[in-house]
Amino acid sequence: MRKAQITSPQSGGQSIPPAKQEEIRRRITAYAEKHFAGMYTRLDIHFKAQFCYIDAYKEPYTTEGWPPSDWPESREEYVDRLRNTPTHLCRLRYFGDETWSFAFFSYSNETYKVSVFANGGWFGTPEEAFALSANVYLSGG
Repeated sequence: MRKAQITSPQSGGQSIPPAKQEEIRRRITAYAEKHFAGMYTRLDIHFKAQFCYIDAYKEPYTTEGWPPSDWPESREEYVDRLRNTPTHLCRLRYFGDETWSFAFFSYSNETYKVSVFANGGWFGTPEEAFALSANVYLSGG
């Protein structure tokens, strides 16, 4: 009897080759520029072993009079700190070819939580993962 191989979206994966890393970086950047222009100031797409991490940076929302005068940093320092604080969007896990799982960054416990794609499946494309996480963390919808 032949054993069926089951791929878990939560474990395993393959190291992402450098050429694939560059391809994915280009694809995600192009997708973001086309569909989410103006919702971020820059993206940081970085790789480690079987993972691709996507972070976005945004122009901070500020109001007059904030921070208060007794705040431990000046307004300029405060705004600069916010500009340079990433919004962690998601982490992709590579299984070869075009097989990726993804996990949202959970701010409530500061870990990545495996999620399904919009089609209800565990596997999809990097663009689909970016769209889901950007809709939540960049556009608020």
